[in-house]
Amino acid sequence: MTASITTERAGTTVRARATVRAGATETAERVRLPGGPLDYTLRRSPRARTMRVLIHPQRGVVVTIPAPGRRGWGVLGGPERHIETFLGEREPWLRRHLARQARDRADLAARGGLADGATLRFRGDLHRLRVEPARAGARRSSVERVGGPEEDEIVVRVAPADRRMTAVVLEAWFKPRARSAIEREIARHASALGVTPTTIGIRDQRTRWGSASRQGRLSFSWRLILAPPEALETVVIHELAHLRVFGHGPRFWDVVASQRPDHAVWRKWLHDHSHELHGALDDTSEE
Repeated sequence: MTASITTERAGTTVRARATVRAGATETAERVRLPGGPLDYTLRRSPRARTMRVLIHPQRGVVVTIPAPGRRGWGVLGGPERHIETFLGEREPWLRRHLARQARDRADLAARGGLADGATLRFRGDLHRLRVEPARAGARRSSVERVGGPEEDEIVVRVAPADRRMTAVVLEAWFKPRARSAIEREIARHASALGVTPTTIGIRDQRTRWGSASRQGRLSFSWRLILAPPEALETVVIHELAHLRVFGHGPRFWDVVASQRPDHAVWRKWLHDHSHELHGALDDTSEE
């Protein structure tokens, strides 16, 4: 559900498009800070209790505030007048991370998108992407990893009858491999940690690599298959550990370290490569 909104704020016209996502209302906004204008998404969430900000890999700055129904947050113009101060106090941090995202996007674009000859990461290693016609009569495009003496390749063989874009074909190939790798690591570590997951989901989560519920449900991003095996293993151990200890206190990290003492190294790798992995299948070559 969307609706166009025009508001006047501090003498500046702000045009926003309101969007409803999972019970939260979002609008595109702009604030003027000492370093210049800053675009952000204002998210009113019924689950939020305080104001918070994050930098989303694709959506940029997202400011979340409680929904108007929560006590103290329903006064017209009330929360918005604090957002400029809130973001201004964090401007150096925001600018630094946004600049890094811009550099990451440029580096990713320099790899060639998903065109023939581009590079793509799989299991942590960069592979040359080869796109070629499928054999005569093939109805579906296929993907194959080929090891070479100089460099490994991921070969996409495109069937003329298959209308799917290269990104969709690759995602369909990556997902089952992600599930297999994640389930192998669960089988290795669940018994040692004394836990038993009830369900395992593989999704395209954009703000976290994995999650765990108190009912034993685990969920993981399929994009972990692009990362080194050690990073994928670290996320699996992290979520399994939550089946024993919820929260991130010292006891929780002791459980994680019991299986992966160098977990901090691989958590940092995922943090540093987050934009790359989330943008890996941005199909600029087919736009």
